[in-house]
Amino acid sequence: MRAPHIHELRTAYGNAFANPKEERRLLGALTFGGTFGLTRTITHAIRAGRGPFRNITPGGRHIHHMTFGILGLIGVGYAWLNEIGLGEGSSRGSRATACLYGAGSALTLDEFALWLNLQDDYWTKEGRESIDAVVAFGSLLAIAASGHRLAGELGKLARTVLREDPA
Repeated sequence: MRAPHIHELRTAYGNAFANPKEERRLLGALTFGGTFGLTRTITHAIRAGRGPFRNITPGGRHIHHMTFGILGLIGVGYAWLNEIGLGEGSSRGSRATACLYGAGSALTLDEFALWLNLQDDYWTKEGRESIDAVVAFGSLLAIAASGHRLAGELGKLARTVLREDPA
């Protein structure tokens, strides 16, 4: 069995995402999950005093990562209001804003308990509300971005490759 060529994989990907909205949903969902996981890993490392990461505290004021998420969401909203990343032929902008949306949403919802309770309860029992919010929103993103067309296109490609070399 031969490995599929990059061109064939790109074709399968392009066929799966003929509509840029579908690709944005998948990229947003993947980036949301990846950013959440990375953020939790980094915050645990900071708390344990391991690795190169530290809290951001200019002038003694702690800057929560939610701040960067909000800035990212504001940036994406502004871009989309001005149709940056939404028009024909703007696939790079579409992908970038989708990824920024997923990352910004994850950074913001990871501190949902902070903005709900107006206190820094990231490591308390109330901090669990953030996990609940991430799971709820992440589930919505996953449903919207099921990727069923991509799975179908990759299945077609696999069948083609197997037919060429049935060994």
